[in-house]
Amino acid sequence: MQRQEGELEELGGVLGGSTAGALALGGRHKPEELSTLAANTRFSRKEIQLIYRGFKQECPTGLVDEEAFKQIFSQFFPQGDASQYAHYVFNTMKRKPSGKISFEEFLTILSKVSRGSVEEKLQWIFGLYDLDGDGLISKEEMLDVVGSIYEMLGRYTQPQIVEPHLAAREHVDRIFHLMDANKDGVVTIEELVQWCSKDEQLLRSLDTLDTVL
Repeated sequence: MQRQEGELEELGGVLGGSTAGALALGGRHKPEELSTLAANTRFSRKEIQLIYRGFKQECPTGLVDEEAFKQIFSQFFPQGDASQYAHYVFNTMKRKPSGKISFEEFLTILSKVSRGSVEEKLQWIFGLYDLDGDGLISKEEMLDVVGSIYEMLGRYTQPQIVEPHLAAREHVDRIFHLMDANKDGVVTIEELVQWCSKDEQLLRSLDTLDTVL
């Protein structure tokens, strides 16, 4: 049981929580068969059962909309405002016009980000920052996302950040031109991968499920 709890803590770290059960999301939706989910993700049957148990506890209907996702996500960052960052994360999961996430969709994204290759993790990060979905990250898009991260972290940053948006702009000003290899004012997925591949610390952070650039 202790080992299972440790696995849940590892899975929950992907999106900022302490356990996958707590991150689990809040008519009724019946998920696919366990064997199918295990075949389509990198989780074992036992892990999926544990994650689903938490999912159902927070979301009895089996589906979650953005507002419910924000409420759940914000529980882990009471020291700041996590609503905007949660909005960006939710958009990387949402695929249907209904605007709701099923357990299968949640599990698929979690599998890629926590157990996927470095390339898959970087693709998820790129999608997080590419707010308009045009295949490019502009400086303003990066500023919006980084700003939401500073807002979310609140007083837990060291040293404590008094003006999150100013700190976000300084951070983006410092790294954007380094990522934009051809200096055309936007970052492509290839430029992101190239920049990240040179940063050993960031690559190590991907292994520990820390997906904040």
